[in-house]
Amino acid sequence: MRVLVVQNYAGTGLGQVGDALAEVEATIDQCNAHLGDALPANADGHDAMIMLGGGQNARDDAHSPYFPELLELARDFVERDKAVLGICLGGQLLARAFGGHNRIGGSTEFGWHGITLTDEAQDDLVFSDLPLRFPIFQWHDDTFTLPEDAVRLAGSSVTGNQAFRIGRAGYGIQFHFEADRSLVREWNEAFAETIASRHPDWPERHEVEAARDGPEADAVGLTLARAWVAAI
Repeated sequence: MRVLVVQNYAGTGLGQVGDALAEVEATIDQCNAHLGDALPANADGHDAMIMLGGGQNARDDAHSPYFPELLELARDFVERDKAVLGICLGGQLLARAFGGHNRIGGSTEFGWHGITLTDEAQDDLVFSDLPLRFPIFQWHDDTFTLPEDAVRLAGSSVTGNQAFRIGRAGYGIQFHFEADRSLVREWNEAFAETIASRHPDWPERHEVEAARDGPEADAVGLTLARAWVAAI
């Protein structure tokens, strides 16, 4: 199994998705697109693709001129029935690739927040083993409308579209299920200045939320990661 991982921003990572891929001894090809690495021309050489998060918005082609090419690549994977996973910015890009509208700002969530699954998620290939409601880590300001043929799988009180499926195994997920407590602590250090300016109360909130919601969120995140890897 060979998986293409597209990095859109420095300091992000696969987290629990990486753990699930390691369990099946997948080969990972990382493309640091944000640093100028060339994207593959098509999906021929890979069984699946992951698009990670980032601080830019999903319509910021001026900052990330490779975005249109990445959208074409995502469509190629989905149309060939190959698995795609877009997380946070990656999920917003997958929505854009299939005609969803990206809404910039007005949907801020940071920290562990509650997610509720839709009825459609109960029979979904990847989401069916998750609890109906669970806490998970969030870090975003933007949101999106669903592509015309997408299946809505989850929402929150702030952001109605938290997860969707396009095709058999193309998944756009707004929340950071890959971010277990260990990865969140790494982000606290790597993005300390940004967090301090945007969420100055986070040092106090972090310890409380991590203790209250972290164990369940980590368990749900790993279950979801394993289920998506199985869908490849």
